[in-house]
Amino acid sequence: MENQQKPLKVLLSAYACRPDMGSEPGVGWNMARELVKHYKIWVITRAENRPFIEAELTQNPIPGLEVIYYDLPAWARWWKGKNRGVHLHHYLWQIGVYFLAQNLHRQINFDLVHHVTYGRYSAPSFLSLLPIPFVWGPVGGGESAPTPFWQDFSTSNKIYEFLRNIAAWVGERDPFVHLTVKRSQVAIVATPETSARVSALGAKRIEVIYGQTGINQQEITQLGQLPVEASATSIRFISIGRLLHWKGFHLGLRAFAQANLPNGEFWIVGDGPERKRLENLSQELQISDRVHFFGNLPRDLTLSKLGECDVLVHPSLHDFSPTVCLEAMAASRPVICLELGGPATQITAETGFKIPAHTPEQVTVDMAKVMQRLAVEPDLRVRMGKAGRQRVNQLYSWEMKGKFLRKLYTEIVHQGA
Repeated sequence: MENQQKPLKVLLSAYACRPDMGSEPGVGWNMARELVKHYKIWVITRAENRPFIEAELTQNPIPGLEVIYYDLPAWARWWKGKNRGVHLHHYLWQIGVYFLAQNLHRQINFDLVHHVTYGRYSAPSFLSLLPIPFVWGPVGGGESAPTPFWQDFSTSNKIYEFLRNIAAWVGERDPFVHLTVKRSQVAIVATPETSARVSALGAKRIEVIYGQTGINQQEITQLGQLPVEASATSIRFISIGRLLHWKGFHLGLRAFAQANLPNGEFWIVGDGPERKRLENLSQELQISDRVHFFGNLPRDLTLSKLGECDVLVHPSLHDFSPTVCLEAMAASRPVICLELGGPATQITAETGFKIPAHTPEQVTVDMAKVMQRLAVEPDLRVRMGKAGRQRVNQLYSWEMKGKFLRKLYTEIVHQGA
C-alpha cells in the first residue's frame, strides 16, 4: 500500500534508460526518477547506459534508486550495430534479464514488476513470468503509415514499412507476447491504435495514458521562458527530429510551398537519411531560399531554435509518443500534426491542428490552408500556445504520470493482498 510504513519494492525493466536523452531512454530514466519519490526502485538496464547514469548520480544522487546493469555476452551481441538488430537484441536481452530478476527476487522479494522500455506491444516481456503482479507499458507500435502515403517512399523505405508490418504480424502470433498479455495486471497503452491491437490479443485491463513520454517540471519552466512573439507580417515554422521518411517532413515542405508565404520561413533541425531528398525537394519546390537545414544540434540549441519559431510542424505517419510536440506546447507554440498515432492524442483543437490523413495530396492542401491561417492570425497562435502549455502542465508532466502510476500500483497491490 502506498501509505504503508515500508514502501513498495518495485523492479523496473528499462532497456532504454539515460538521463541525457529524450524519447524512450528519457522515458526509462524519468519514470524511475519519479517513482523513487514514493517507492524503493530497482532498475535493470543495459550496461552501455552505465557511464551516463553514474555520471548523473554522482552529480545528483537519488536515494532509494538501485540500478543494475546487464548485457548479453560479447559473443551474443557482436552483430548488433547502432541501427541494426536492435529488436532482436532487445528480445534476447530480456531473456537474460529474466534469469537475473529471478535471483534478485529471491533476495529482495519485490512487490511488483513493471516493464517500461522498450514499449512495443508486439514484443514480449519475460519478466511477466515472475510470481508477482506485472505492469506492462506504456506500449505503442500499433500505428502504421496509411497505404496511400507509400507512394512517396523510396523502394528501401517501402521495404522498411513492409518489414515493420510483418514484424508486428509475427509478434502478435508469438506465444510469449500472448503470455505477456495474459499475465499483465494492466496493459498501459499510448494510442487508440495500440489499444485496439492489445485488446485483440486479450488484455484483461487496458489503461490509455496520454502518451509514453513526458516533461519534468524543470523543463516545463525552462520552456515557458522562451519568448513568444506574435507578428502579423512574418511567420516561421519548424520541424525537429530525425530525418526519416515516416516523419513526414516532405509533407510539411510541400504544404509550405503551396501556402506561398513570401515572409514565411521553414526551419528543419535534425539529420538522417532523408536530408538530401528534403534538400532536393525544397529546390524543386523553389522554396530553398526560405528553408534552412541546421542538422543535429545539442538540446539547448535545439530548444533555442524552437524559441525563435512560431509553429511546430510534425506530420509524422506513425509516431506513438513524440516528445517534441510536448516541448512545443510547453514553449507555448501551436502544433500542426496529422490525425494519426500519438500526436493526435497529444494535440487538441485548442492547442493546434490535426490534419486528416487520407492522401498526400489532401494533406498538402489542408496543411497549406492551416499555415496560411496561422500566418495572418497571430492572436490565434498565442491563444493556442497558451492552451498547449496548460495541457502539458495538466497531463504530461512526469509528476502527473507518477501520480497515475501510484494510483495504479496501489490498486494492483490491494487486489493481490
